[in-house]
Amino acid sequence: MSVSYHDSNARMSQITIHNGTVYLAGQVPGDATADMRGQTEQVLARIDELLARAGTSKEHLLAAQIWVTSMAEFDAMNAVWDAWVVPGRPPVRAAVEAKLAKPEWKVEIMVTAALPEG
Repeated sequence: MSVSYHDSNARMSQITIHNGTVYLAGQVPGDATADMRGQTEQVLARIDELLARAGTSKEHLLAAQIWVTSMAEFDAMNAVWDAWVVPGRPPVRAAVEAKLAKPEWKVEIMVTAALPEG
């Protein structure tokens, strides 16, 4: 079974594909001046882009891990997530409060998806 690595540097890859499963690195906002809603929208748009480059989409999500810096903003993140996730196809998910690598980041999301059959 082969493993393919995409958008890699010496430290990490943004996409890894193995045995029909696509793993994305944790995604963070490009514009950290945005509020939680704006940062979450940016992160989910980036996830859409990466999944498309890997040959899949949010319709095939299996799992998501979400880190937020403040549970006080959890509802704002969830509002964006709920509008983005495919109805009837929510992935398994964990969400926790955590300190992120840059203090201006409010959210980081990491997903796993299946490649479509066929």
